[in-house]
Amino acid sequence: MHLTRKAIGERIKNIDVVIEMLDARLPGSSANPMLAELIKGKPALKVLSKQDLADPTRTTLWLSHYNAQAGVMALGLDTSMSQPAKALIEACQQLAPLRGGMVKPMRVLICGIPNVGKSTLINTLKGKRATKTGDEAGITKTEQRIALADDFYLYDTPGVMWPRIIVAQSGYNLAASGAIGVNAFDDEEVALELLNYLIAHYPEALENRYKIKDVQSLSDEDLLQVIGRQRGAMQSGGRVNTTKASLLVIQDFRSQALGRLTLETPEEFAAWLKEGKKADAERSLQKEAKKQRQPSP
Repeated sequence: MHLTRKAIGERIKNIDVVIEMLDARLPGSSANPMLAELIKGKPALKVLSKQDLADPTRTTLWLSHYNAQAGVMALGLDTSMSQPAKALIEACQQLAPLRGGMVKPMRVLICGIPNVGKSTLINTLKGKRATKTGDEAGITKTEQRIALADDFYLYDTPGVMWPRIIVAQSGYNLAASGAIGVNAFDDEEVALELLNYLIAHYPEALENRYKIKDVQSLSDEDLLQVIGRQRGAMQSGGRVNTTKASLLVIQDFRSQALGRLTLETPEEFAAWLKEGKKADAERSLQKEAKKQRQPSP
């Protein structure tokens, strides 16, 4: 992470536009705050990847949210887009109209957290396997330069997470999406948080997938038990294997078996972020106070 941050910090000095790829199912949570500090002041193109997996109504809200910001453009992207290179080049040219041509080629940096679809996009742009792809977080290891046109250079960087996630809900959403490695979270806790949100916002999706009526009358824990029994996630003694049931729920979300879902709106994320910053500031004050109370050696 430190090396990637240093590399981006050096590269950004000569970059005209920064493309940040976000997961359309969790745009706020998949935005790297560390990157926001590094690219401050640079024109930015927010690309909502995997929009075919996301709630289209909420994707429209997020695109409007970003497009209303100064120096920012946003567009949605998925595997059905026939000419992604053209769309990206045109958007970058609008953000940096004085760049272009062999004398002043466009220099663009593309960034994103692990498993957000960046490598898949680059392969599509090149029309071949320009980078390795996969569903494992953190496959791209080194910076690459890719020519999308004679006067358009795209610099790819490794996907990187920030050191500490201060928005609790973002941690759960990132884990549900697969952006965080499998050993960094508890499957059951993530599944329960996911179910809790879906009960409130997408009850029909749960009812259609699991053939359960009136899911809003159930708690997340009760619903996980019902799903476990429905899907055969059982263990000895007739008990539900909650770990197996949790993995089934998470996989159903990732595979779109539950339908097109988005786990946050701009307003929700803003509220979570405000709460997270407040809690983080309080922790810092408590830590400093504890440090001052400690006797000096």
